[in-house]
Amino acid sequence: MLTIAKLSRALASLVFVTAATCGYAQTGVYPDRAVSIVVPFPPGGGTDVGARLIAQKLSARWGQPVIIENKGGAAGMIGSDFVARAKPDGYTLLIGNIGTFSINPSLYKKLPYDPDKAFAPISMIAELPFFLLVTPSFKANNIKELIAFAKANPGVVTYASSGSGSGPHLAGEMFEKAAGLEMVHIPYKGGGPAATDVMAGHVSMYFSTVLESIGSVKAGKLKALGASSGTRSPAMLELPTISESGVPGFDAASWIGIAAPAGISPAIIDKISADVKAVLSDQETRQSLIQQGATPLPLSPAAFKARIDSDRQRYAKVIKDGNVQID
Repeated sequence: MLTIAKLSRALASLVFVTAATCGYAQTGVYPDRAVSIVVPFPPGGGTDVGARLIAQKLSARWGQPVIIENKGGAAGMIGSDFVARAKPDGYTLLIGNIGTFSINPSLYKKLPYDPDKAFAPISMIAELPFFLLVTPSFKANNIKELIAFAKANPGVVTYASSGSGSGPHLAGEMFEKAAGLEMVHIPYKGGGPAATDVMAGHVSMYFSTVLESIGSVKAGKLKALGASSGTRSPAMLELPTISESGVPGFDAASWIGIAAPAGISPAIIDKISADVKAVLSDQETRQSLIQQGATPLPLSPAAFKARIDSDRQRYAKVIKDGNVQID
């Protein structure tokens, strides 16, 4: 006869087996099929290049296809919104940058998703420092000389950007305020035209990611005066940072990181985070990123969230103080 006690024990065993099976399905087997990583920008940029390398390495580690989907448009908001609406099962992820996660919430009055609730941060992948670039014929050969020239000629020094509200624009705003200068912002529709006019000497300077500019610097088409990050770029260790060249504390590096739709299992977050860290610990992967101008920097989910939040506060002030308006 099935007693109450036996029935209770049977139900308890069933609950335990079910819970263990679900936990295994989420962590032990994941991923058991293809994973899509959305890059909310067109192919070829710093975020896309870094994402493709990480996708390749994760695919080898997981034994499953990891597919990059470029969903560009609206400063990264189209692709980000797509991920925000996706099922939070770990099979649709987002690799975005500082603009996606930290700048857009202050730059745009309305986003199609709640930036505080839409995503679960998983890991930062790498910093993408800017180089402060000038045409080779520009009189200044370092940051101190640039500052001295700009102070002696207020309003003469111009700085290009890939568009109002872009990372290079905000880096220029930060440099202008931190160094106490009076410069003129010249927005372009993209980094290519901006770099071209700096090469030609039509604009004095430009903040460009190392990925986009290191080839032109090594070819002598542009002159790099300083790196925007807190530490020197491994891609060009001989180039001092702006911070160590007369503007203490200056740090305007971009970065890329991976996130998932909110509601994803913490176990899957921890697994992906651990695997990204393992991938970035591989010497070949590190060197590939460094050669592309990125500085590998994995962060835990909590540390990545803290970086997103601190940069959001910092750039909110830059946008407000500079009265930055989008094009």
